[in-house]
Amino acid sequence: MISNLVEEKHNNTRRKKRLEHIYQIIKEKDILILVVAFLLGRAVILSELTPFSLAYLVSVWLVKKERCRLVILVSLLGAVTISISNSLIIMISFLFFGFFVSLGVLVESKKYLPYIVFISNFLSRVAYTTLTSNWTGYGIFISFVESLLCAVLVLIFIQSTPLLTPKRYKVSLKNEELISFVILFTSVLAGLSGLVIKGVNLDYIVSRYLILLFAFTGGPTIGATVGVVIGLILSLVNEPTLAQMSLLAFSGLLGGLMKDGKRLTVSLGLLIGTFLLGFYGSEGGQLFPSMISTLLAIILFSLTPKKRLERFARYIPGTHEQFEEQQQYLQKLRDVTANRMEQFSDVFMALSKTFTGKLVEQADFEDDQKATDEFLSHVTERTCQTCFKKAWCWSEHFDDTYHHMKQMKRDLTENGAVSHMTEAKFNKFCVKPHKIEAVMKEELSYYHANQQLRKQVGESRRFVADQLLGVSEVMNNFAKEIVHERDYHDQQEHQILTALQSIGIEVEQLDIYSLKKGEIDIEMTLSVYQYHGEGEKIIAPILSDILDEIVVVKEEEVSPMPNGYCFLIFHSAKKYQLDVGVAHAAQNGGFISGDSYSIMELAAGKFALAISDGMGNGRRASEESMQTLRLLQQILQSGIDEQVAIKSINSVLSLRMTDEVFSTLDLAMVDLQTANAQFLKIGSTPSFVKRGRQVIQIESSNLPIGIVKEFDVEVVEEQLQDGDLLIMTSDGIFEAPKVVENQSIWLKRIIKELKTDDPQDVADLLLEEVIRYSSGLIEDDMTVLVGKVKKFQSKWATIPAYQSQVN
Repeated sequence: MISNLVEEKHNNTRRKKRLEHIYQIIKEKDILILVVAFLLGRAVILSELTPFSLAYLVSVWLVKKERCRLVILVSLLGAVTISISNSLIIMISFLFFGFFVSLGVLVESKKYLPYIVFISNFLSRVAYTTLTSNWTGYGIFISFVESLLCAVLVLIFIQSTPLLTPKRYKVSLKNEELISFVILFTSVLAGLSGLVIKGVNLDYIVSRYLILLFAFTGGPTIGATVGVVIGLILSLVNEPTLAQMSLLAFSGLLGGLMKDGKRLTVSLGLLIGTFLLGFYGSEGGQLFPSMISTLLAIILFSLTPKKRLERFARYIPGTHEQFEEQQQYLQKLRDVTANRMEQFSDVFMALSKTFTGKLVEQADFEDDQKATDEFLSHVTERTCQTCFKKAWCWSEHFDDTYHHMKQMKRDLTENGAVSHMTEAKFNKFCVKPHKIEAVMKEELSYYHANQQLRKQVGESRRFVADQLLGVSEVMNNFAKEIVHERDYHDQQEHQILTALQSIGIEVEQLDIYSLKKGEIDIEMTLSVYQYHGEGEKIIAPILSDILDEIVVVKEEEVSPMPNGYCFLIFHSAKKYQLDVGVAHAAQNGGFISGDSYSIMELAAGKFALAISDGMGNGRRASEESMQTLRLLQQILQSGIDEQVAIKSINSVLSLRMTDEVFSTLDLAMVDLQTANAQFLKIGSTPSFVKRGRQVIQIESSNLPIGIVKEFDVEVVEEQLQDGDLLIMTSDGIFEAPKVVENQSIWLKRIIKELKTDDPQDVADLLLEEVIRYSSGLIEDDMTVLVGKVKKFQSKWATIPAYQSQVN
């Protein structure tokens, strides 16, 4: 028993290898191209027209010139099997085309190709008519028609002949490529005309097999289209087969409509079409041969391996197999892109470590020690090098000499002069103390300049390192997003479709891109007679119930015509929303304010409020603050961490050599999912959070941007609640009332006594109150930015739309 199974397995393996070997030979020798050439040589339409062979030869000449000689020979062999006259006409047309090619007419441009083909075919007919002395008006007309068909077929075969080659770089076909291929194959079927097996035409069997194949894989549209094309061309081959076009088109449509029942129902559709059209539209004697042809085609279709059908379906536009193939290709493309992004991320990470490596490896003590040694070496070169006591000082008493000179440098650096004690000790030790002190003062100026330059270079290195690290993190996160860009959620898709169909909403297409908490992304196309806001009123609450998260309509496109389509995009609603109000005034009521503010909605579900106050007033301060906020917004929207962003802005602005204008920055970032707020205050005034009757003051101590080249950003966190008011001000508001001793307590009292919680009203009232306390004077630019935290509540969230049945 076991030995029989093993032997059967070996036989199957050998059979599979034999088939693969035969298939490889067919690919390498282009046997398929030659078989098509032979059958096209046999193809004749309207009893005397042979436009196929020349058009096919030209298409092969464009694709594989090395096969042209064999194609010519095989085409002539096929034509000989029909008649000597056909082979003679085809041979003359080949000669004329070869003559035009030898003239070099088609070397630079192929746009004249149809005209050359038309002339070649027409001249071949003229030459043959001249040889046979059979000049008639009908003959000239037939020659013109055949030449025109040949020119048109060239344009069709150029698109379809490459499909016969083994190398296919495109997975799917365009509609025009599919129709061109069908025309080519139907032309090949015309070459099977006249071949009869047991009284059954071979072209009938193959044509109906093709209808079954296309109807099963492509559906009713493709099946009917292919049926019309095949029936039309076959009807030109033999006049009595004119009913074949109706039969094949109807069978393709019927089989495609019944494709959901797999092969059995598609075959049944062909049988029904054959019986109905054969019984009512043909003579009684034609019904039996037609049914036999259909049954043989069905048997051939049933024996076709499933894998071959699936592989064939990949090339048909609109099929499920083609969609899966495209998705696999897109997934591979996403994986490759993600891998490349991760590699770039690693490169930027390595570059960042390269820039920071030296800074980490060397301690400040080592840097100071090295700089001190270099400084003293420059001093000794100008003083001790020519002194007669050089050996005594630096060879016999090195430690003492080094200690004294180092102490002198420290005194000069810290106090600008050498202390009396140090000077007295050094005078007893050195014979040229005044010269050394003078040279040391002179070298000290160069020393300070070098130290300043070194610090600037170090800051530049840190700036580049932070930027590279931030870019690395952004690219790494982007790579992860690409990998998980689109997951399939069959269970949730079934729930959504079932729920919507149960209330009568017809969904044409549903695409679920993400169901991650807080990042839901669903696209939907509906078929509606008239749209009355069903997306917001009905569908969004249903999705919210199913997904256990508030979902809202992000975008909607509604057809203006009745009984049209509606396209909707649903996203997660943030748990909180921020309503913002702002009030500002320029110094002395001017038009240009040195204060700038920005309201930014970031990709990670965060909302940012920022105020920047440029030093001074007027246009220069306004440009400075606007530049700070512009840099901040661009860096934050790229996904870089806010602390890295602020350090980067500080590094950019502090590297200026001549400018002495600095900016403050007051930044509040609110997470709309958790209502957690982070405050980064760079030289700015305190902010306030009003919670009922309680006012919370938020402040930190960071110098303005651009003053210090290196600093640590102090971040203050505060958990906000529903109904909280977040109030941010510039220093013009905080410091305006001169009669008030403690502005912080005074401003907290004003905020506490406010009777409204509308953010715009709060901003206007605060600005008005500050100006009134300042006796109507606006001595500095003033800006108030107010945000109110509210829990998001959909207008239709309380409607019990749907209860999930999934446990």
